[in-house]
Amino acid sequence: MEIARYLIALVAVFNFGGLVADAIVPASARQHLFNPHWPPHAKFHNAQTMLMGLVSGILSLAILFGTPSLSLPVFLLAAAIAANYFVTMALAPLFPGTAWMDPAFAPGTPRPLGLAPQQLITYVLCGVVIVAIVLAVSA
Repeated sequence: MEIARYLIALVAVFNFGGLVADAIVPASARQHLFNPHWPPHAKFHNAQTMLMGLVSGILSLAILFGTPSLSLPVFLLAAAIAANYFVTMALAPLFPGTAWMDPAFAPGTPRPLGLAPQQLITYVLCGVVIVAIVLAVSA
């Protein structure tokens, strides 16, 4: 289960990426928190999402490494908390009027494998979670 624990820890650390990308890195922060075209309520929800990612990552890491004996149910709880940010991101396009990026920024944004960068990261990390759970359950 040790490999599974570190795979989920990797996903948990990526939960901090929303805060970093949306508020700190200038190139991507101008598309989010510092986008002058976003109304205050949109920025409110962006801030809420960044903080949910931060708290989820910290909580997942605390469970993974603060629990003396990591049982399968406790591991699955940590995995669910770490995965929550990315599963909800993967499902967000199901809602009307949503998009992986604002059209104004689409031309200058690289599209690895034809996907928005955060879309690719989301799908990869959801895959990592699945692999970790399979490893843990079969251990």
